[in-house]
Amino acid sequence: MSSVSEGCFLSTSVPSITPGPRRATLLTDDGVRIEAVYSPCTAVAGAGPDGPDGGTAVVLAHGFTGSVDRPALRRAVEVFAQRAAVITFSFRGHGKSGGRSTVGDREVLDLAAAVAWARSMGHRRIVTVGFSMGGSVVLRHAALYTRPDAADSPVPESGGEAGRVAVRHTGARKRRAGAHTDAVVAVSAPARWYYRGTAPMRRLHWVVTRPAGRLVGRYGFGTRIHTRDWDPVPLSPVEAVPLVRVPLLIVHGDRDPYFPLDHPRMLAAASDGRAELWLERGMGHAENAADEGLLSRIGDWAASV
Repeated sequence: MSSVSEGCFLSTSVPSITPGPRRATLLTDDGVRIEAVYSPCTAVAGAGPDGPDGGTAVVLAHGFTGSVDRPALRRAVEVFAQRAAVITFSFRGHGKSGGRSTVGDREVLDLAAAVAWARSMGHRRIVTVGFSMGGSVVLRHAALYTRPDAADSPVPESGGEAGRVAVRHTGARKRRAGAHTDAVVAVSAPARWYYRGTAPMRRLHWVVTRPAGRLVGRYGFGTRIHTRDWDPVPLSPVEAVPLVRVPLLIVHGDRDPYFPLDHPRMLAAASDGRAELWLERGMGHAENAADEGLLSRIGDWAASV
């Protein structure tokens, strides 16, 4: 996969300072229309990009079969909005967004469009928070979209094989104006692709790879899934982590039925000590399992780094 130029915005009703949530349609770099919602910081009525959040916006990336209107994501919005403005969006093939899901590959372009939209409204600092599939996307996005001061930086030698893999898949780490993040939180993210070690993941692979499964995904979960295999196979989350040069938090539950604890530990190890790892006792999987207390702690972390 190659990162391409920043997408444009088809429509938006969000002014610089707005009193309530506003919906917009974004256009990704490969021409997919993405539904998005902007929720201002609620710490002070009417807070905008120059309000008490210090110019920060949190961009939330949901898990597979999620969307902007799912209750678990809206709960997360309410918590994060107490600290910063929040942007949510539906990945391609989900909710009212166009296109078909590529289960973590081209979704990086959806996230890049949402991040660039946040910056276009004046937010100077962006924190991306992803759940499950969204967790893999925020990691890959941070590796592929670099900060302006890293515009001419080569793939770091410390990346080792990860750096060589990044070059093979992207040609180089590329900077696109406005599409980079300043901090990353990956919740319940997989470390590697094609994992089938748990029953829920075997069921998910059936949904994604079989015609009957894709029908279940479309009509049972409201998710339209692409029929083509990855070509090339995208940079995996664990290969992306050494290329992330912004603060990184990895959060995972010890009762996650999809990905056991070797996944977050592998991700943390790949960071060479730069990532912070939270292993949450009693927590299940992704946004559905993230309670208000955990979301508040993540919000506090995002505000402090």
